[in-house]
Amino acid sequence: MKRLSKLAATLLAGLMVAGSLAGCGSSASQGTATKETTAAAEKIYKIGVIQLVEHAALDASYQGFIDGLKEAGFEEGKNITIDFNNAQGEQANCQTIATKLVNDKNDLILAIATPAAQAVANVTKDIPILVTAVTDPADAKLVADNKAPGGNVSGTSDLTPVKEQIDLIKQFVPDVKTIGILYSSSEANSVFQVNLAKEAAAALGIEVIEGSVSSSNEIQQVAQSLVGKVQAFYIPTDNMLAAGMATVATVTNPAKIPVIVGEEGMVANGGLATYGINYYNLGKLTAVQAVAVLRDGKSTKDMPIEYLSDLNFTLNQAVVDEIGIQVPAELAAKAKQ
Repeated sequence: MKRLSKLAATLLAGLMVAGSLAGCGSSASQGTATKETTAAAEKIYKIGVIQLVEHAALDASYQGFIDGLKEAGFEEGKNITIDFNNAQGEQANCQTIATKLVNDKNDLILAIATPAAQAVANVTKDIPILVTAVTDPADAKLVADNKAPGGNVSGTSDLTPVKEQIDLIKQFVPDVKTIGILYSSSEANSVFQVNLAKEAAAALGIEVIEGSVSSSNEIQQVAQSLVGKVQAFYIPTDNMLAAGMATVATVTNPAKIPVIVGEEGMVANGGLATYGINYYNLGKLTAVQAVAVLRDGKSTKDMPIEYLSDLNFTLNQAVVDEIGIQVPAELAAKAKQ
């Protein structure tokens, strides 16, 4: 009986230890599952950014993108990391940065301006790319179709109302016969807009003299070469000219020549006026798309290129005073100073 009691006690003790170990195993498994769930919830997304050059419009677009992400709960140091790169207007830098962003295996790449977008799109067909400040992604060969991109690239367009901008010239200079168009021949977005501007000018019976530049060092010389030949200038949303707008103004303002430009940042830097989009809002619109990709798992191939519908008239009163031009009453009433 004593032997049986000892055996029973031994078996009972063994069962208790086994139960205890089983309980520990279950707790460990639950703890691991909880950690895995937490890790998934705390995923930090890597966003690489390539911006062609520093100027008011592109800077505003980037800031709008950052602010839009923050409003949606994506904040650097919290659940995203942002690797911002400025190519300083150099195509070679665009290629180097694009390769770097792809090699770093970012979850999303933001490309600001057409040459930057083309550079990164040529390097990867896998990483989602959102573009902004690109006039016509389809024309730039970034997407198959603006309504149905079909690949790893989508984003927002900064297509401006070129016809309405040419109409502004007619409003400021009713008897205009000839205008000069300044642009960079190396930017596909600029060539696209120049063709639209030439069509709009022809419809109004206005002759166009083109002044193309291949580097920022040529801006002053080319602008000066058109003085005396034209009654007004038109400059589209060209990145090289936007960055060099102050240089253009040193030629056109003393010559009393009005300059209608593609966006409000160019007005602030010496242009007379524009009728166009707000690039900060364009960046925020791009952020909405980024959230759809990162949080909702949407695919860029099914994400149409988006556009802003709200347009603003912007006037530089200092330029008005310097060149001594009369502002039509209907424009003065809605001017954004």
